[in-house]
Amino acid sequence: MLDEKLGDIYDEVLRRNPGEDEFHQAVREVLDSLGPVVAKHPEYGDAAVIRRLCEPERQIIFRVPWVDDAGNVRINRGFRVEFNSALGPYKGGLRFHPSVYLGIVKFLGFEQIFKNSLTGMPIGGGKGGSDFDPKGRSDGEVMRFCQAFMTELYRHIGEHTDVPAGDIGVGGREIGYLFGQYKRITNRYESGVLTGKGLTWGGSQVRTEATGYGTVFFVEEMLKARGDSFDGKRVVVSGSGNVAIYAAEKVRQLGGTVIACSDSNGYVVDEKGIDLDLLKDIKEKRRARVSTYVEARTDARYVEGGSVWDVACDVALPCATQNELNGRDAATLVKNGCAIVAEGANMPCTPDAVRLFADAGVLFAPGKAANAGGVATSALEMQQNASRDSWSFDHTERRLADIMHGIHDRCLESAELYGKPGNYLAGANIAGFIQVADAMLALGVI
Repeated sequence: MLDEKLGDIYDEVLRRNPGEDEFHQAVREVLDSLGPVVAKHPEYGDAAVIRRLCEPERQIIFRVPWVDDAGNVRINRGFRVEFNSALGPYKGGLRFHPSVYLGIVKFLGFEQIFKNSLTGMPIGGGKGGSDFDPKGRSDGEVMRFCQAFMTELYRHIGEHTDVPAGDIGVGGREIGYLFGQYKRITNRYESGVLTGKGLTWGGSQVRTEATGYGTVFFVEEMLKARGDSFDGKRVVVSGSGNVAIYAAEKVRQLGGTVIACSDSNGYVVDEKGIDLDLLKDIKEKRRARVSTYVEARTDARYVEGGSVWDVACDVALPCATQNELNGRDAATLVKNGCAIVAEGANMPCTPDAVRLFADAGVLFAPGKAANAGGVATSALEMQQNASRDSWSFDHTERRLADIMHGIHDRCLESAELYGKPGNYLAGANIAGFIQVADAMLALGVI
């Protein structure tokens, strides 16, 4: 049960944001942790900090007209939710996927506030995207869509205002087209306005790998805290996109074995360990389905449909999309002896799954902590752009590892301080909230 004051706030969120289920879920997850905080700090309630946090500073929705290769005019909808700028300019990715609507963007933007806070970097929280689907579109169609999208978005962003990046459906190709149009319209080479850029024109080393690497660095710290390591661990990763691929790569470097990955059609199991060179070729070059993996690795098996969480493992890394791992999946993981679940995606575990992990004593790392490596490295990219500098891969990876170590420790320390020892979810919510809340108090009622 929520604290009475927090319950009133949640009821208000439900009333003012009807039909936005993912946003409701994200807010509830945070409010569930804040009872001890508001009891200890009544000033947050007096200044309506939590109420203000739940209301975006700005919500932008716009039409995106573009022309396909056949000459047909297409219409999509674009979004940018600038949620909170108490700590710095809004920072968060753009998602291009048919599922995108305002509730998805608000859930992602709300999560981003606390994730960005946990990094310790001076960045606020925001998110954006469109219901455009780049899958199956030609490069020319993607370019024309991105140009149309940026023609509206450019007036709302800037290196000191709002700095978008990539997310599902927005990779290096899309960031290039978006930046090109921004440069064309503004007549400014403002490198810091977008992150995730190519290495030859302002991008940062490790940015491609950062979210996946960061998730695994976080799990490495969880294992260290219990006197363990990745050595000999069987790991299952959902998805086979950027986050999943580079999480798998870092697991292998640290001594673990990723034995399964998936896409929206099914999953592949390779007991010898997923061949990352093959997976990268399939997903990054050929843009093919994971089912083609077994054509080259005959010892592997592909399962159409089903759940990748049926594969027994020691560590589970959900790296695909929101609410992909439900209560049934969680029960299967627990039955099979899984000890750690860390979210590489944004809110991939449903509330009933999270509760089941807690009841079973499975260590659970929420996405706002475990997958913060992507935005942390984006902030490092902003630093390099501001100073017209370029750092080596090793230097940037060390910075990323240090940041993830710091996030892990802040989560544990906050959980301990507020009476929830070992609870990474509560620790992440509390630590992320307090940093933003204190900044909001300092800035006044704005």
